[in-house]
Amino acid sequence: MYLEIITPDKKVFEGEVESATFPGTKGSFQVLANHAPLISTLANGSVTYVQKAGGAQQVQVQGGVVEVLNNKIIVLAESVVA
Repeated sequence: MYLEIITPDKKVFEGEVESATFPGTKGSFQVLANHAPLISTLANGSVTYVQKAGGAQQVQVQGGVVEVLNNKIIVLAESVVA
């Protein structure tokens, strides 16, 4: 799967991942390969993704939206906390 994490200021991450976990406003959820199409709002929290060669990474987001379609995940975060 291909993941992009974008804020209004910059592109935080882009690359291939095996899985991604998101802090949805109604609870956290995980996306794996061939996931059904999905659009969800995000709460403040941690986006965790597992890269094919690099292990698990985390990014703290302050709200936003995530779209999953055809093994591509786009996260439009309001902001990212370093």
